Amino acid sequence: MFNALELKVPPLALVFLFGGLMWLLSAYSLFTIALPWRSVLSLIFYIVGSAIVLAGVLAFRRMKTTVNPLTPEATTTMVTTGIYRFTRNPMYLGFLLVLTGWAIYLSNLLAFAFLPLFVWYMNRFQILPEERALDTKFSEAFTVYKRSVCRWV
Repeated sequence: MFNALELKVPPLALVFLFGGLMWLLSAYSLFTIALPWRSVLSLIFYIVGSAIVLAGVLAFRRMKTTVNPLTPEATTTMVTTGIYRFTRNPMYLGFLLVLTGWAIYLSNLLAFAFLPLFVWYMNRFQILPEERALDTKFSEAFTVYKRSVCRWV
C-alpha cells in the first residue's frame, strides 16, 4: 500500500502542501511562541534554502541529466561535484530549510512538528526509491559515493 506513494508526488508540491498545512494548523492553534527576529531569521533560512536548491538544479543542468524527481531511472550521469560533495540531496535539504524558515515565521510549535514529518516522507517515498534506481544504474560508483557523502548533511 505505501509503495504506491513512491515517486508519485513532486517534491516541490510537497513543500507547498506541508507549508499550507503548517499555516493552517498554526492559524488555529494555541501553541504560538515568541521568536525574536523571526522575520530576519525566516528570511535567512529561505534564502539559504533557495540557494542550495538552485545549486543542486544547476549542477544537474551542467551535467545534462534529468532534474525530474519522479523519474530517477532517466538519470544519465551521477552528479558528485559542487554542492553534491556535501549532501546527496541538496534540493531536498534546501526545501527543508525553506520550510524551517516558514515555521520560524509562523512561530508555532505545530508548524515545527511538520519538519520531521517532511524528512520522514522524503526519505521513505522519494529518496529511497531514487537511491534504488541510482544503485541499479551506477552500482559500485554509487555505493562509494553513499559512503563518502551524507544523505542530508
